Amino acid sequence: MKRDSVHNYVPGPQSELPLAEGEVVQAVFMADRRRYWSDHAAFAGIGIAGVIAILPFFGKAGDIPVGMLGVIAALAFRGWFLRSEVFARRWQLTDRRLIGPQGRQIWLGEIKALRRLMGDVQIVANDGSKHLIKHLADGQGAIETIEAAMAARRAETA
Repeated sequence: MKRDSVHNYVPGPQSELPLAEGEVVQAVFMADRRRYWSDHAAFAGIGIAGVIAILPFFGKAGDIPVGMLGVIAALAFRGWFLRSEVFARRWQLTDRRLIGPQGRQIWLGEIKALRRLMGDVQIVANDGSKHLIKHLADGQGAIETIEAAMAARRAETA
């Protein structure tokens, strides 16, 4: 896999770290289309609320419909433009670590906290680094799966 210094983004599984010998994939987490678009709709709702709240303070209450359309158009375009990148990313849970896109990895023993944020799961490592698994259909289910793998790893190494 060749990467140059200007364009180092490589989509899909070819950007992932290889599995170690004997390492077993237990689960794969990928973005869910329905959740992806519902997250964008939620952000559009927040943006519309902001437009409704802020424009009157600037004497632009008559521009609220245009602002609302602008928010909707901007988030729809963003969703359409980034969809291929988002759906090319995946996280693999193995018996040892979480392997993410672009060479990311977190060893199971290094996970300090797991949090659900809407359709995302935030992973906080002991060193303070944070990672997001985005737009999951079942974020809580992903947390439970990762926690079970962490418990199994602790039992195995004890």
